[in-house]
Amino acid sequence: MHGDTQHCYLPNGEETIISSSPTVTPTSPATALASTTAAAQTTAITDCHLHGSTPFCTGGNKEEWMVMATGTLTGELPAQYTGCHSHGEERYCMEPDGDEVRVVAAGAAEKNSGQSSEEGSGQDCHFHAGVEHCVGPGESESGGSSAPTCTLTKRDYNVPLRIGTIFVILVTSAIAVFGPILLTRFSNIRTNGVIFTVIKQFGTGVIIATALVHLLTHAQLMFANECIGRLTYEATATAIAMAGAFVAFLVEYLGNRFTAARAAKIRSGNGHNAEEDQNLEGSDKSDLKGDNNTLAALGHHHQAVLGPDDKLGCLVMEAGIIFHSILIGITLVVAGDSFFITLFVVIIFHQMFEGLALGARISTLQVGTSFKLLMALAFALITPVGMAIGVGVLNRFNGNDRSTIIAIGTLDSLSAGILLWVGVVDMWSHDWLYGDLRESSFLRTTIALLSLMSGLALMGLLGKWA
Repeated sequence: MHGDTQHCYLPNGEETIISSSPTVTPTSPATALASTTAAAQTTAITDCHLHGSTPFCTGGNKEEWMVMATGTLTGELPAQYTGCHSHGEERYCMEPDGDEVRVVAAGAAEKNSGQSSEEGSGQDCHFHAGVEHCVGPGESESGGSSAPTCTLTKRDYNVPLRIGTIFVILVTSAIAVFGPILLTRFSNIRTNGVIFTVIKQFGTGVIIATALVHLLTHAQLMFANECIGRLTYEATATAIAMAGAFVAFLVEYLGNRFTAARAAKIRSGNGHNAEEDQNLEGSDKSDLKGDNNTLAALGHHHQAVLGPDDKLGCLVMEAGIIFHSILIGITLVVAGDSFFITLFVVIIFHQMFEGLALGARISTLQVGTSFKLLMALAFALITPVGMAIGVGVLNRFNGNDRSTIIAIGTLDSLSAGILLWVGVVDMWSHDWLYGDLRESSFLRTTIALLSLMSGLALMGLLGKWA
């Protein structure tokens, strides 16, 4: 060394300058100096290997470098990356196919990880279906300047707290969904009275807001995740939701056709003459003039004879709810501790509102009480089951894994389409355009409208957090 300049002797005895050592200042500590010098001297990284699912390579100074690859590694890991260079303060190397990839010194990566954790660094971190999104002040969720990290994020989870909340969610869901059923079973409250009108219309708003604000929005976020890569078809989420609505329609339509044909066959088998069949047909038509034989007709008139397809329509509605309820359970458990309590409170209200919506429709079915209780039990259990699955995979679940994102986005989109069909066609449209609210009194119409708007607004508000 000559002062701050490093000199070496060549084989022929000549002296040559190797590098000049930057001056250590109060704003440039020795650790930062070492990291900067190492980065400047690293032009290639070799001996590439995996730590879990994250690729690491070794630099010329024997320091490990983490390769910040976007997406999930599907092919063989390259043996080396060459042509390393800098863009500002960031270091990049070239892949064998010529693509540029960002690399970070292992020590610096750990330091940055600690600083950008959910506890601080001024970033806004939140979760969508188990996927953590962190953006800096003033940045949009899709326009952050930092490279996406698609690897598993290790955290210390409060497992006893999560196990305890499983029972809280179970009790809340059970009270909400069983309440309307037990109320109609053990009290004289009419299913087409004002109280049930409020519950049903509030539930209609909840179902529609769940489909649009929660499920479809989350599905679009999933398919826009940078860890998937660029989708050539940008309308993936809405196209799958459209398919879900079509499936819901097809199930109800074919179910109606099947039950109508079966009823006609039973009548002919019992020896009804043509005149009796015509009278029965005319009676059915008069009953169905104001109340369609679908889920929307449930509970509007006590004297109306409800067919098996009403049960089918309600099952379609519950299927849409169950698809996303299991995802809700997993979402809650895998969220980081800093966001867990907030998300837990939101899910409590979500389950309460959705349980009331489903319970109100189940309670008006003209089926046995045991079948109603079985349907309600399925809803009460499905979210806790999802939470239990989440606890089981807590330290292995990677919400940024490509296959996981696609699976969650697809289920959310399908559920959105199913609930959109049930909410708009079977519930909203029929209650107001063809049901008993079509010609109800001004007071009852006003109460029903306010209830509908409340369901839309409150469930839409919850979309800010979940």
